[in-house]
Amino acid sequence: MADETSIKVSSATRDRLAALAAEGDTTIRQLVEELAEGRPTQAEYAERAAQARAELASVLGSAPSEQAEAKARGLLERLAASQGSAAA
Repeated sequence: MADETSIKVSSATRDRLAALAAEGDTTIRQLVEELAEGRPTQAEYAERAAQARAELASVLGSAPSEQAEAKARGLLERLAASQGSAAA
């Protein structure tokens, strides 16, 4: 069996995790592991950004400027915000 440890959460959080796990026909352990594996770290985001810049540079002949990246990031944030408000 892999190295194991425990984490401390409030009783309310534990109960919620148990309910979510039961609804998903899984365990709390699997639920937490899926969460941890499915969410990139800041370093992984930075690595993905570097890969995207390199790919764009190979296709376009140059990487986007910092200004272009900032505009694109702003657009994505606005789109995410509008999707969040539409779901509410």
